[in-house]
Amino acid sequence: MLLTPPYTQSEKMMRAKEKVLDDLAQVAGGTINVLSGFTQNIREDIKARINETADRLDWVPREDFERLEMRVAALEKTLEDLSKAQKKP
Repeated sequence: MLLTPPYTQSEKMMRAKEKVLDDLAQVAGGTINVLSGFTQNIREDIKARINETADRLDWVPREDFERLEMRVAALEKTLEDLSKAQKKP
């Protein structure tokens, strides 16, 4: 059987303060986790709404635009080369 030593009044108060601080730290940690989850949900929600709006407005994703831009540049170069070759006697 374990016997606990008798604590003085100041030791009891100190232990109670430590317990309260531990509880506050746990609550703060839980709050941070909840807020982090909310932040992630808000980001996902905003991204989904932007994508829906872009689809409705018939916008093109940047990657597709850049890919087509490079293709047009290549075709313009080919056309220019063919025009030069045709002009040569």
